[in-house]
Parts: sequence; structure tokens; C-alpha cells
Amino acid sequence: MRELTEQTRRNFIRNISLLGSAALLPGSLMSCNSRIPGSGMKLGLVTYLWAKDWDIPTIIKNCTEANIPGVELRVEHAHGVTLDLTKAEREEVKKQFAGSAVEIVGMGTNQDYHHPDPQKLKESIDTTKKWLQLSKDIGGSGVKVKPNALPDGVPKEKTLEQIGKALNELGKYALDMGQLIRLEVHGSETQQLPNIKTIMDYVENNGATVCWNSNDQDLDGQGLEYNFNLVKDRFGDICHVRELNIGDYPYQQLMDLFVKMDYNGWILLECRTDPADKVAALKEQRQVWEEMITNAQSKL
Repeated sequence: MRELTEQTRRNFIRNISLLGSAALLPGSLMSCNSRIPGSGMKLGLVTYLWAKDWDIPTIIKNCTEANIPGVELRVEHAHGVTLDLTKAEREEVKKQFAGSAVEIVGMGTNQDYHHPDPQKLKESIDTTKKWLQLSKDIGGSGVKVKPNALPDGVPKEKTLEQIGKALNELGKYALDMGQLIRLEVHGSETQQLPNIKTIMDYVENNGATVCWNSNDQDLDGQGLEYNFNLVKDRFGDICHVRELNIGDYPYQQLMDLFVKMDYNGWILLECRTDPADKVAALKEQRQVWEEMITNAQSKL
């Protein structure tokens, strides 16, 4: 009986010791077995319409109030973050965001690579590299670009290959800078997900990624889940959504798919309406999004 008691005592001491050691482990290691898929996603904002007239202090103030912790800065908007910023001006932009609760996710550009004219294609690639440098200088992590069109008179396959090879070059360049290229699913024909997949088949690195864009065409063919699965292995760290509670797009299903794959990137609001109180609208979108994520996680 004493032997059994002694064994029990030793086991008790051992268990206490293990618990004490666990308390010293980083939180991520302690929680790795209980982490809920999708819990790494973050809600951010594209300064497309809702923030197009906000300067940097206003962006930071309003996003902080609405609990929106990241922004993709769309080019040519009131924030004034452009390629002609000096080194000191870039450092000042970086400093403002670094001292706030809002992160610069990157730059949202209109650069594209479908042009039949080789000189125009080269100019777009070169300009993209300048945007990558700007993103790095201000503390961002990448640049959004587009496939915009399939030019008349050019075989579709040739254009898709050209876009893909341009992205392959830019992806390598971005990785060397610690940045990402984010290909927005965009363009009247190029936004078809089979075409996006074909484009990405020419990309041989992880520096060029796909930015899901929540288009109606996502439902074409065999539907949302099929099209999602075509490109999900090429997702980077951002996707775009519109207002989550307006229209017929199946956002709950989309969030289900993101949660199921344990997506850890940014869900960026690229809203189209014009509410009088943008901060209140952002708060509403935050609440809707959180409810969708909770609902998606409950289905696991």
C-alpha cells in the first residue's frame, strides 16, 4: 500500500512539474492543439471608396475606432502615398502607421501585363517594381496588381502565358525584397477562375499570389467551391470582399471555405456603397464578419 502511495506521489509531482514547464512555453505552442481554424484571419480595409478622401491621420483614427487593424492603400487617393515620395516622406508614412494600431498591408495598384506592345509591358513591369520598393519603404508587405483584359486579335492562351510569365518575374523580384505580388481576380474575361489558374500555372515561385476578389463570376461553371479550389493553393495573404450584408454573393459560404482551409490572411473590405457615416458602416461590417466566422467555425 505504501509502495502504491509513493508511486502516486511521484506521479503527482511529475504532473505538477510538467504543468509548470508548460506555463513557460510560448502561447502559440501551448494553444496549438486547441487553435480553431480560421482564427488567424484579420479584417482590413481597402481605401477604395470608403476611405478615398481620408489622409493618413484620418485613416488611422477611423480604422482604430472601428477596430479595423489593416489597410491596403489604393493609389491616387487622398492619403498621398505615391511613387514620388522622398526617402524622408516614406519614412514619415512608415512612422505614422508603426506608432498606431493600424498596419499598412500594402499598395493597391492598377498595373497589368496583358499588353501586346512589348514596350508597354516592360513599362508596367518596371513600374510595379517601383511600387514594390515603395511598399517596402513604408512598411507594407506587398503590391496588388491586375490581369485586366484579353486583347482582340491575340490568342487567349498567349496572353495568359504572357501575364503569368510577367508575374513569375515579379514574384522572384518581390521575394528578394521581402514582399509579395497579389494578383487580384479582375477583368472582364481574365477574372474567370480557370483563366486565373492558367496564369498562375506559369508562376514558379511563391512571390506572386492570388487575391480572391468576390466577383459574381466566381459562381460560374461548377460553382463557388469548385472555382475556389482551383486557386486556393496559390492564395497569398489578402482577399477582397464587398459589403458582407448587401447583395446576393454567398459570403457565408466563402467564409466557410476560408475557415475550412484555415486561411491566415487579411479579408479586406473593398466596399462600393456611400454611407454617410463610414466609421459606423465599418463597425457594422466588423460585426457581420465576426458572426460569419463564428458560424463557419461552428460547422467544423
